[in-house]
Amino acid sequence: MSEWLVLTIAMIAACAVVLTITVLQQRRLGDDDDPSETPDVIEYMTMMIGVVYAIVLGLAIAGVWEARSGAQDEARHEAQALHEVSARSEVWPAATHERIQRDVDAYVRHVVTKEWAVMIDKGGLSDRGTDLLDKVRRDVSDYVPRNDHENQAYQPMVDQVAAADDARNARGENSGPTMPGVVWFGLIIGGLVTVGMIFMLQIRRSARELLLAGLFSALIAFLLFLIWDLDAPFGRDVADSTGAFLSLFPGADSG
Repeated sequence: MSEWLVLTIAMIAACAVVLTITVLQQRRLGDDDDPSETPDVIEYMTMMIGVVYAIVLGLAIAGVWEARSGAQDEARHEAQALHEVSARSEVWPAATHERIQRDVDAYVRHVVTKEWAVMIDKGGLSDRGTDLLDKVRRDVSDYVPRNDHENQAYQPMVDQVAAADDARNARGENSGPTMPGVVWFGLIIGGLVTVGMIFMLQIRRSARELLLAGLFSALIAFLLFLIWDLDAPFGRDVADSTGAFLSLFPGADSG
């Protein structure tokens, strides 16, 4: 199911629930009910709850956004390091360069077409990907430079393979959700309490009040959906997060 469809359903459902409860509540009130009699303390509590919840939402959004940005940076570092290995190997004999390039392409193809989906769905890395990267490492480390020019490229290539391996390990460690369950519990309960305070203000069935109540509940639903979507550091779809690899290795997703 498309994320946009899920978001639309969630916002419509939140609006429908709030508006339905508001209309049913107003039908139970007598004609002599006066909404101006709402105690000042309730208005103050409603304001404070809204402020506190807004701060919590802001911190949660900032946390998941920072985690996603860090994860995407690690993916870019891994892709760039592998690209450097492939490019720098051109100074070596053609057979060695072709072997390194072929093994790098095989690793990238596996990451983009297979490992990334496993990482998003289950977390962690695949053994096959580890084996393919080890093969690239052996291609580089086993070669003996024949002259100073080749020797100058040797150590930087070893360092780039190590950098790719480090970025890969970081990608595996950061592949799972970043928000603990207790935080989600607090966000959901806080959202219910914040929306529930609407009914304490004794709003009427006027078009303006119903519109504001519906928009407020839809906003809460949208922000919770935003946190849920960003809580996946590498996105919830392979095509959304493999751009760092595909920009340097075009066609890797067609393997």
